Amino acid sequence: MKKIINNTLIYLVLTVIFIVTIFPVIYTLLGSFKGNMELLTTGNTLFPRKFSLENYIQAWNMANFAKYTWNSIFMSGTIVAGTIFTSTIAGYCFERGEFPGKNILFLLVVSSMFVNLGSLTLYPQFAIAKVMGINKTLWGVIIIRVFGLNVTNLFITRSYIRSISKEIDESAKVDGCSFFAIYRKIIFPLLKPLIATIAILEFRHSWNDYLMPMVFTLSKPDRMPLIVGIMNLKGSGEAASSWNLMLAGSAIALVPMIIVYLIFNRYFIEGLTAGAVKG
Repeated sequence: MKKIINNTLIYLVLTVIFIVTIFPVIYTLLGSFKGNMELLTTGNTLFPRKFSLENYIQAWNMANFAKYTWNSIFMSGTIVAGTIFTSTIAGYCFERGEFPGKNILFLLVVSSMFVNLGSLTLYPQFAIAKVMGINKTLWGVIIIRVFGLNVTNLFITRSYIRSISKEIDESAKVDGCSFFAIYRKIIFPLLKPLIATIAILEFRHSWNDYLMPMVFTLSKPDRMPLIVGIMNLKGSGEAASSWNLMLAGSAIALVPMIIVYLIFNRYFIEGLTAGAVKG
């Protein structure tokens, strides 16, 4: 009886969490098929009176979402590819490399996880980008994100590489492989679950990023990513009350994230948990 009660409570809590989490997504998807007047007058209803694709057509063509979506795909894809390289090479160097002060340097880097500066770092990053001449383009966002080195990615990468036997490295050295040749030919091909995990985490972060891309593309709206374009639609004069277009744009923004997760989800949990248990 005690086990039944415990299981019932667990499933009840999980059900409540699931409903609270999934409801905004369902409301956004169903609301994207409603007309603007229907949203303003009967916004408390879940299902539309009549399903219409007109919102998507207007958002895609009139609100320039085709351009914004391409900008987001370019920015997010480039950040993901660059972050996979920098995170894996940094994790490999910290785990397999031997250089003075390695552990102290790693502790200093990891300790930054516990310091949340929020938007305070935006101004110095923008100032550096201005000196480099990349403050009015998405390349500025890409370079900062890629070489800023996400500490979470570094931490899970080092833990994953630690789970790979060092005997593989030693065998490669006997065959004449250098330190970075071992990374390229041996270690990197074994990181498939970890790469999938980094890809999902980094794609989610870069795709949904708003503040930095907004600042870097403020003077050139045609280079804005999709999330910035959706938010700008809210305050763009006549479209200020076009919630139907905003919901359609939000639904469009959800699709790539779902696709990426479905492609890589089989490796996602494995990449997160690998190296968590020693031995």
